Amino acid sequence: MARLVVLGIEGDDGLWVADLDAGTVTQIAAPTTGALKAADDLRKAGASVVKGVNLAALASSADAVSGGFMDVSGGFMDT
Repeated sequence: MARLVVLGIEGDDGLWVADLDAGTVTQIAAPTTGALKAADDLRKAGASVVKGVNLAALASSADAVSGGFMDVSGGFMDT
């Protein structure tokens, strides 16, 4: 079974599909119908839409991820 994740990042209207098995990330066309369009519309309105993913965090760089960006001041977990 393929492991695919559709991603959208706040401030960016584009959607991306990450194929975890192939190690690729590709921008996809904006959906025009169906459940993905409904979810995309919700996220563009400010909602977070999550299904089947139990951790997602935006990082400033790959170095930040390997360097413990969730543990330091200014990181993801700060309130």
